[in-house]
Amino acid sequence: MESKGHYLVNEEGKKTGIVLSIEEYEEILKDWHDLAILAERRDEPTIPFEVLKERLKNDGIL
Repeated sequence: MESKGHYLVNEEGKKTGIVLSIEEYEEILKDWHDLAILAERRDEPTIPFEVLKERLKNDGIL
């Protein structure tokens, strides 16, 4: 997503902040949350895709 935010600059023209829409801000928060969950689960064991599909079928999800 390309930001449509407005940059805040100091007297020298250096970017010091940004103003985002609520929509953009919430999207960034969701992405940040997803990254935190990935980091927490990094060391969890994995299962083969075929095993996952079979479990989902058995649970009636697929």
